[in-house]
Formats: sequence, C-alpha cells, structure tokens
Amino acid sequence: MKSSDKQLIDYYLDRVWAEKGLSDNTLSSYRRDLTSFAGWLDKQGISLKSADQVIIQQHLAFRMGEKLSARSTSRFLSCLRGFYRFLVREGSMQAAPTEHIENPKLGRSLPKTLSEYDVESLLEAPDVEDPVGCRDRAMLELLYASGLRVSELVNLTLDQINTRQGVVRVVGKGSKERLVPMGYEALTWLQRYLSSARGDILNNAISDVVFPSIRARAMTRQTFWHRIKHWANVAGINKSLSPHTLRHAFATHLLSHGADIRSVQLLLGHSDLSTTQIYTHVATERLKNLHAEHHPRG
Repeated sequence: MKSSDKQLIDYYLDRVWAEKGLSDNTLSSYRRDLTSFAGWLDKQGISLKSADQVIIQQHLAFRMGEKLSARSTSRFLSCLRGFYRFLVREGSMQAAPTEHIENPKLGRSLPKTLSEYDVESLLEAPDVEDPVGCRDRAMLELLYASGLRVSELVNLTLDQINTRQGVVRVVGKGSKERLVPMGYEALTWLQRYLSSARGDILNNAISDVVFPSIRARAMTRQTFWHRIKHWANVAGINKSLSPHTLRHAFATHLLSHGADIRSVQLLLGHSDLSTTQIYTHVATERLKNLHAEHHPRG
C-alpha cells in the first residue's frame, strides 16, 4: 500500500471519528476495508484517489471470486461510499466513483427454527413436579401452540385467557387484538399450572399476570429467554436459538402440514402477508430435504 494512501486513510478516519464519534469497532472495520482495498489497488499500480467506477467493479468481482459474502461486500461498499464522498467534500476529487454502484442483493435470511422432534424434546425438558418447571412447561406449550411473541406471552393477564373456549386474546403490535386457539395439549398444561403451581409461585401475593416470576411480577423477555436456553441445554439441543424460535417453529410446522398461509398470517398477527410468506420458504426447504433423503428418485 502506498504511503500516501495510508496517510489518506488515517486522515479520513481521524475526521470521521471527530465528526461522528464512531465506535472503535466501526473504525477498525473501516480501516480494515480501506486498507485491504488500497493494497489490492497497489498491485494494479493504482492509488485510492485514481480509482474509478470500473476499477471498483473489478474489485467487487474479485471479492466474489474470493467467496466473500454479499453482506460483507455491502458493508465494504458503504465504507467506500463514505470515504469517497468525504474526498469530494474536501475538494480532493470532483466526483465519487461509487455513486452509481448498487449494493449486492442480500436476500432475506430464513428464520431459525426447530424440527418437530426438537420441539418435543424441549417441551418435555422442564421438571413439572417443581412449580417453576410446571410454569415453564405451560409457557413453552402455549408458545408453540399459539405462535405468540415472547413479549405477548410474558405480559398475558388472566382476563386474556378463556379456558372454557380454549382461546387466548392477544394484544399485539399496534394494539391490534386477535383470538388464538390454544390446542388441547397447551390447554391441559395451562389448566394444570393454574390449578396448583401458579399459587405456589405467588405464595399469597396478588397478581393478574398469568406467568409471574418468583417475585410475583411479570417476567421480562430476557428472563424467559434464559429459561428457554436452560431447557434447550437440558434437552440436549445444540442448535442456535432465538427468543422467537418456537414462534417460527409454530408457523413452519403449520405450513408443512398444509395450513393455509392466510390463516397462519392471522394467527401470527402479521398485518402484511409478505411477512408471513418467509415461512413458506422454510417449509419448502424442509420438504425438499425430506424428498432428497427419502424419495427413490430424490
């Protein structure tokens, strides 16, 4: 890398840090991207200031050949745009060579989900003879049976549960209400929990929260997330999980078993069908894998 390019990178990063107060990690990322690009240019006998759109596109093709991800290249282009716009603003260049270069399409990442076998293992992990274990079992069963968001689950109050009709009234995003059926297993575990374990957890305290913490208050999302991870470890599930893993599994398994996508949309509380359609890709991938594994012509 030319010494003039190194000085230019140092000057740019000093100014960016002073003007925007970027974190050390972001500055390190910028430095890494710009230094790598300057080193590649140096091998072509080109400086940072003399790089044009064609050269930058050649470098993007080089990155593709190196199998660098679209997300990494998108981040690199963002850094490069900021750098060249800075040079234009400083009067060192007349036009930024990155202005007409589009970001690579990132696609939409598929939600992480669990197989039906993994879900069964997770649901059976809590020790239901312990009040807290019984509570967690009821929460996991209800989460998987209804596709609730974790925030919706931990904030449920008693007046939102109708055990006679087997439905839960959920107040979702934008204060929109929806009625979601619980299913036989979830209803059975919920009734068992309400009849005994909940009173033991409250220990004479008064609360309208369906699933209180041991302090008789509404559980936080983070606390329940730790409970999910704990029971996943007990069940021997080593896959990467997220707070919405069971919600994703709920949607994916419904679609895999032939549920109508608009029905799943209503159950999840999605206002836009396109948000729900991501799950059809997950279900399709699962069906393709099953076909490849078991079909004689797969």
